Amino acid sequence: MRGQSGPSGRQKAAILMISLGPEMSSRVFKHLRDEDIEQLTLEIAAVKTVTAEDREKVFEEFFELALAQQYISEGGIEYAKEVLEKALGAQKALNIVQRLTASLQVRPFDFLRKADPSQLLGFIQNEHPQTISLIIAYLQPDMAAQVLSALPPESQVEVARRVALMDRTSPEVIKEVEKVLEKKLASLMTAEYSSAGGVGSVVDVLNRVDRGTEKTIIEALEVQDPELAEEIKKRMFVFEDIVLLDDRSVQRVLREVDMSKELPLALKVASNEVKDKVFKNISKRAQENLRESMQYLGPVRLRDVEDAQQKIVNLIRRLEDEGEVIVIRGGRDEIVV
Repeated sequence: MRGQSGPSGRQKAAILMISLGPEMSSRVFKHLRDEDIEQLTLEIAAVKTVTAEDREKVFEEFFELALAQQYISEGGIEYAKEVLEKALGAQKALNIVQRLTASLQVRPFDFLRKADPSQLLGFIQNEHPQTISLIIAYLQPDMAAQVLSALPPESQVEVARRVALMDRTSPEVIKEVEKVLEKKLASLMTAEYSSAGGVGSVVDVLNRVDRGTEKTIIEALEVQDPELAEEIKKRMFVFEDIVLLDDRSVQRVLREVDMSKELPLALKVASNEVKDKVFKNISKRAQENLRESMQYLGPVRLRDVEDAQQKIVNLIRRLEDEGEVIVIRGGRDEIVV
């Protein structure tokens, strides 16, 4: 598997995943794109053996790159270079930093991510909704949620709508906005278009705001743009998010679910975590019946599975609105009395 110049980047990644073992590698895979997972899986399959020498070299290189990335995050590129020079020597430090920064792109408005949300709100609340939405689209979801929640209700709706409908913004526009805000654009931004926003972005934010803010925005969007509101609602809580319910809530949901047909169908392609969550909250007799029903299902259409899952999702959202179930949002329990 060695060429004249040694293993390629993908081969090194495959060696790393093999060396980490299946459990740790599976956790890494959760953070990769589907196409990256496919390519890496093929590369892993092509590896016949991993020598101790290859493993040690890959581990060493990975550690050095991870360390450099940490230093860049903590104090910037120059700080990382200075620390690495003292530890590894000038040439090796330069090589590591160059490899990282060759493809590194600092996201716009990076300077705002270190600000306190209340300070940030005071800084942008009088800006045009389009400017606020542009900034929120580039913030981390937790910070964006805090800022969005603190805006006046009418601004919340308008900003959320603009974030959801945002597609691509040219560097020139971003630079102009940052100039107006009297801040400098972070270095290393490429000349290509920067993508941010979209329905996925606003869903990430709404999943972290309080329930009142979410309802205000969704209800207003249902009037202004019903199709957009429906798309957002579909993605706000997906079937796999059942693991975010507490046990009592799961039991409450299952009381209204068809255990002989709808639930077995919905669990057909569910993750083990979801299945474990369900089985944990039903009796042993019900567990036996459910396993038997799933076993006798046989081949089913994916569309039928998705429909069954969506029915349960709709039920969960209705019960949440009625205060019957609790969904953990943004790292905290939201308890409705």
